Amino acid sequence: MSATGWFRELLAGPTRGPATVRTTGTWPRTALALPFIGMALVVGLDYLSTLQVTVEPALTAVPALAAIVSRRVWYPILMGLLSEGVAFTMAAYDSVLGQSVHSATVFAIALVTAISWVSATLRVRQEQALADAQLVAEIARRVLLRAVPDRVGSVRAAVHYAAAAAHARIGGDLYEVVDTRHGVRAVVGDVRGKGLGAVETAAAVLGAFREAAHQEPALGKVAGWLAVSLDRALHEHDHPGVDEEFVTLVLIGVGPDGTAEIVNCGHPAPLLLTGDGTVRPLELPETVPPLGVLDPADVSPPVHRVPFAPGDRVLLFTDGVIEARDRAGRFYPLADRFPRCAQGGPVDVLDRLHADVVRHVGRPLGDDAAMLLLQYEPVAHGSRQLPHQNGRLTRQ
Repeated sequence: MSATGWFRELLAGPTRGPATVRTTGTWPRTALALPFIGMALVVGLDYLSTLQVTVEPALTAVPALAAIVSRRVWYPILMGLLSEGVAFTMAAYDSVLGQSVHSATVFAIALVTAISWVSATLRVRQEQALADAQLVAEIARRVLLRAVPDRVGSVRAAVHYAAAAAHARIGGDLYEVVDTRHGVRAVVGDVRGKGLGAVETAAAVLGAFREAAHQEPALGKVAGWLAVSLDRALHEHDHPGVDEEFVTLVLIGVGPDGTAEIVNCGHPAPLLLTGDGTVRPLELPETVPPLGVLDPADVSPPVHRVPFAPGDRVLLFTDGVIEARDRAGRFYPLADRFPRCAQGGPVDVLDRLHADVVRHVGRPLGDDAAMLLLQYEPVAHGSRQLPHQNGRLTRQ
């Protein structure tokens, strides 16, 4: 490393937190020269000025600028000491050493240097805390929202998840796809509210689904199992607003013969895209309230059956997608845009859809948004599938 590179590395300081976590409030290393440039401008202006006035007080801005552009807490102190030296030199040159303007400048530089040091120290601690929180959130996301394999039984799958709290990386939306002896089963849901309470509720529902999907032959019974687990979790996690907590979700099971079963509990209806490009919502004839509204013993949702042909795609999503509005207040027309983005595999389709939603809104999404795409593609007889070796999760 060159001497210049070593000096830049010394001033910029090490990156806090893991390499995969990006913290805020950092400047490019070239910005470290700004305090020196500011100091040089003050000296040059004082030297070239023909007026009988000193610009020495402007040096007080140098240590404050140093605290902004560097993550080294001693950098403002260094620039403050250099500013004091330059202030004495300018005062001697301007013959104002004994005047009050010089004394006030020296005191002001010392005060601003101390404040800048405190500010830089607090900022570094906050950035470290944010990096630690992001690392914990990333670990929690990988445990709670696991990667979906490219191939699960008779379907190809992909998921795209974007949390409204960008730094948290996790929110109240949930999804899962599992291959069971009853066929491929998937869930997409949305927990009312945000924050830690919503994450706890989502964890309880996902844990119950991962067990019930394998144990219960009937998909409607899986929803009942989830209702019991949710009720128990809500009473165990006594956080504020627990009495008003509920979860909307849709369950889908795809058998090897292409027969799909759907259970919907107050969630937006999935969209089915057939091979000829036709899109239709898979709406149930009966309306079922979200889980948590009824007593678990009363949860007995109807099961809707739909035949799938090879190549048919079903899109499950949360309301963060269809309720995304542009600046004119128009909702995102998912049913219209889905066929336009349907070229390629499931991962490519969801990437295009998410990019299209962001373009429609024109700003970061204000709500959690999850999309799960299942493409019925039965495995040819005698072929070998490795469902857990090519898992891929796309996210913002």
